[in-house]
Amino acid sequence: MIHNLLDDLVKKRVDSTKPREQGLTHVTDKLHPTNMEDWGLISPFVDVVKINGALPLLASDSGIAKKIKFYHDLDIHVSAGNTLSEYALIQNSFDRFAKEASKLGFDILEIGENIVDLNFEKKKKLLDIAESHDLEIHWKVGKQDPRHQLSVEEMISKIEDILKLDSKKIILEANQGMGVGIYDEQGNIKWSMIGLITNKYPPNKFIFEAPMEFQQFGLIAEFGERVNLSELDMDSVASVESERRGILSKSVFGNVNLREEPAGGPAAKFIYYLIKTKNPIEQSELIAISRLPRRTVQNAVEDLRNQGLVIERTSLDDARKRVYYPVRSQWL
Repeated sequence: MIHNLLDDLVKKRVDSTKPREQGLTHVTDKLHPTNMEDWGLISPFVDVVKINGALPLLASDSGIAKKIKFYHDLDIHVSAGNTLSEYALIQNSFDRFAKEASKLGFDILEIGENIVDLNFEKKKKLLDIAESHDLEIHWKVGKQDPRHQLSVEEMISKIEDILKLDSKKIILEANQGMGVGIYDEQGNIKWSMIGLITNKYPPNKFIFEAPMEFQQFGLIAEFGERVNLSELDMDSVASVESERRGILSKSVFGNVNLREEPAGGPAAKFIYYLIKTKNPIEQSELIAISRLPRRTVQNAVEDLRNQGLVIERTSLDDARKRVYYPVRSQWL
């Protein structure tokens, strides 16, 4: 029964085939034992595992290689954390580090600027070295130390440099999730900061480090199931995937509606049909396709939301826009 439910969740993924471009889930491995039975259940939802901090230095090469192979057999990529990359940079041994990481089987190197400063030319050189060893780089923006945080302007400047390198995704640093990056001292999300960044760049360009459960759920609530999340532990994967699907929000908030068709007038039914067949869809598109007055469309959408049949999300392509999805009957 449980296996069947998990299989259904995989099939309903935005992109069920890995490597995914959206809805990425990155998990942190603190050298916990790897159990095939447990990982076999959640592996379809995990895209990348990062072996945390300097832990690879504390294990044998054969042990790390064995662990990496375990994840590869589950179609999961493996990343070395930023701590190792910065240590190699300080020691002027990044080329050697990349070569050894590739030999062990790592797919990705994280590189940030917690204790080093990298200009565009240096980043380009590091990228060339990594690619020469068939490694991908995940660039990180932000500082781990709460006492030395970047301003929004500084973050945007670094993001612009990284995008010039044709980077597909940029990780926003969070460390432990308190007083760092997009989080305040209590771990609450700084929505104004996120707004300034995502108004300039599409939210799907970012992988949000979100070590705390309420941060994960808050980002999913704002950006929908396609949001990219990292710094999750293994035990969080199932709940995050359930939240992506809307299962937890339905059970927690009691917003359960077993109807598959909307009540109300023709306008609500027509708008529901458009949302169901063309999602995600913006309000302006609903108005253009239906040729109904803006107020009529707004009232219909609000009615459908009140009935629990439609979800409003922030567009991952443009955070200034709101898009609509149907609540899937499988979630209820």
